[in-house]
Amino acid sequence: MPNVVRVLLVEDHTIVREGLRALLEGRDDIVLVGEAEDGHAGVEAARTLRPDVVVMDLNLARLDGVEATRIIRSEMPETQVLVLSMYATEEHVRPAIRAGAAGYLLKGSGLSDLLAAISAVAAGHAFFSPEIARIVLDDSRRVGGSGERGGADLTPREREILRMVAEGRSSPEIARELELSVKTVEGHRGRIMAKLESKNVAGLVRHAIRMGLVSAD
Repeated sequence: MPNVVRVLLVEDHTIVREGLRALLEGRDDIVLVGEAEDGHAGVEAARTLRPDVVVMDLNLARLDGVEATRIIRSEMPETQVLVLSMYATEEHVRPAIRAGAAGYLLKGSGLSDLLAAISAVAAGHAFFSPEIARIVLDDSRRVGGSGERGGADLTPREREILRMVAEGRSSPEIARELELSVKTVEGHRGRIMAKLESKNVAGLVRHAIRMGLVSAD
């Protein structure tokens, strides 16, 4: 079925995992393809099932969520990772984002936020709880002079596309608004990622925030 997101749950608490399953099952836009209760099992399930999105806890046995995220994003770049955690501290957020997580949602969030986050990361966009967005913004400010490229060599068109990517626009949406082909937009996007030395959308969002192209709110 078109536009259906295939989701893998990686969560060590059975009651939480069952609650998430109950929330996601029966929806027309999501198919729950599997579950895992630790990081190692989560990586193996991702290798077998190739989901669109892995909803990942961080505090996992055998292999923690950050390392599991790093492996999944390295081996399966087409699979996005959405962290779902109770932790909103810098010590938890930064390693998860750097490992390649495209989204970070707190467990106190509502169902509508969870569905929006899954949809966003499945489409290649970033999604952060407000508390997490502030940490991403602070992190972006700190790395401004630490060797991460500042974006000064982006062309005006590339800066425009970077802003639109950070706002959550898909390549077809950007192409329609700018009257470009999707292939041209993807080419610009690839050059932007190369210039900024970013490997994922979360990295582009950090740059866009630091460059003042979008707000962290």
